[in-house]
Amino acid sequence: MPPATAPDGGDLPEAVTIGVSISVPEPYGTAIQDARAGHGDPLARSIPTHVTLLPPTEVPAALLPTIETHLTAVAARHRAFRMLLQGSGTFRPVSPVVFVRVEEGAQECRALEAAVRSGPLARELAFPYHPHVTVAHGLPEAVLDQAHESARAFHATFTVPGFSLSRFGPDQVWRPWHTYAFAP
Repeated sequence: MPPATAPDGGDLPEAVTIGVSISVPEPYGTAIQDARAGHGDPLARSIPTHVTLLPPTEVPAALLPTIETHLTAVAARHRAFRMLLQGSGTFRPVSPVVFVRVEEGAQECRALEAAVRSGPLARELAFPYHPHVTVAHGLPEAVLDQAHESARAFHATFTVPGFSLSRFGPDQVWRPWHTYAFAP
């Protein structure tokens, strides 16, 4: 069997690390990425601003066509929804993460996450699912405190038209691979 092919036409390794997420649109995505970089988060520019639906998951490249069929079906069963990102939260002391809260659209995110994380993408999670947008991760406590305080004023409202499958590249950067639009 020939190796799976990447969107750029290149061959894929036997296994790839993927994630599924809702992209935060501009100008909000860049604003959060800039804040993340401003706090010194080394991952700020390697992870597009998003709400996770499936965390990093290693899959055999040969399974990608099945995964794409699954994600197409998931998108077809859902409709666009309004998302409100507002204020800050943290997972500390359990995890050194500061985030912007999903105030509206969280229920839709939970339904999507459950649908995405089924079938060929069924897996256990390390923590219960909680939709959010990361602002700082793995930084010193004082920096996390500062990030938490500065994110309190964040406010964004937008329509979520679908979600994306992303791949973690050999250069340690996450890149959107395929977008799945919700049913009209």
